[in-house]
Amino acid sequence: MTIDLRSDTVTKPTKDMLDAMMQAKVGDDVFREDPTVNELEQRIANMFGKSDALFFPSGTMANQTALKLHTNPGDQVICDKYAHIYNYESGGASFNSGISCKLIDGNRGMFKAEQVLEAINPEAYYYSLTSLVEIENTTNKGGGACWDFNEIKKIRTICDENSLGFHLDGARLWNALVAKNETTEQYGEVFDTISVCLSKGLGCPIGSVLVGDADIMKHAIRIRKIFGGNMRQAGYLAAAGLYALDHNIERLAEDHKKAKEIGETLSNLSMIKTVEPVETNIVIFELNADVNENTFVQKLAAKNIHIISMGSNKLRMVTHLDYTNAMHDKLLSTLRS
Repeated sequence: MTIDLRSDTVTKPTKDMLDAMMQAKVGDDVFREDPTVNELEQRIANMFGKSDALFFPSGTMANQTALKLHTNPGDQVICDKYAHIYNYESGGASFNSGISCKLIDGNRGMFKAEQVLEAINPEAYYYSLTSLVEIENTTNKGGGACWDFNEIKKIRTICDENSLGFHLDGARLWNALVAKNETTEQYGEVFDTISVCLSKGLGCPIGSVLVGDADIMKHAIRIRKIFGGNMRQAGYLAAAGLYALDHNIERLAEDHKKAKEIGETLSNLSMIKTVEPVETNIVIFELNADVNENTFVQKLAAKNIHIISMGSNKLRMVTHLDYTNAMHDKLLSTLRS
């Protein structure tokens, strides 16, 4: 039995999802003639109360397209120091859009509206023009933490008062919605653009979707083409997304429950210094200074349990669709021993 907790991206499509993919009606999506892609895009747009949506092969490409839509070269985006767009998108903000990031020192990837106000550059010509605020929900490096929606609304007000765009990297937004009992409509009302991932948590083999209203999204398909993201008979992939929306959102609560039980078990181990509060499906913990993180990872790997190192003696586990009850029992007993 191999237990892979490196990420919720390691899942394989279930038989039912594969059946849905094989039965998809497809066409050439570059001509916008793939009926299944069109259905997925319209459905997700409707979920968020937006007019437009566009299917992407990856969340990074969806985020990078959003940055390009909101900014001009030389502009600046405000984001947290833990933000995925800054840490894990290969410098794409500067490479693709010619923009810089003003990093906020938040708490577990989340910051306050007052910090946004302080981060906006003065209008003097020798400053970068602040044009966008970006947040991530849930926060990856923050251990799957969920934003306070009231704080998000306060940031929206600041964006309105200062003519700033507001983008949500919602790679794991589905987890936040389940954990906080929130709705897609709520998020659609406060953000200009939102990217959501179908291959994290929902079990799809590939795919993200960017949503927004027509005025901001009118050039999205052109930017996707520039980035090399156009696909042809992509309906086979979109069908997986439609299946996931119908079957794999509510079950995220199971992943959250298992993650919390892992966190509780780790908290009782003498070799563990701290465990980040567990809200969703990500568990981040820090080993004591006298415990070598590489040795710890290797000992688990020797028992066919695979997790990921984040450096500085911090490690991460992520629960997901393919992490079964039997795997969970084995992991907990292994940690206790």
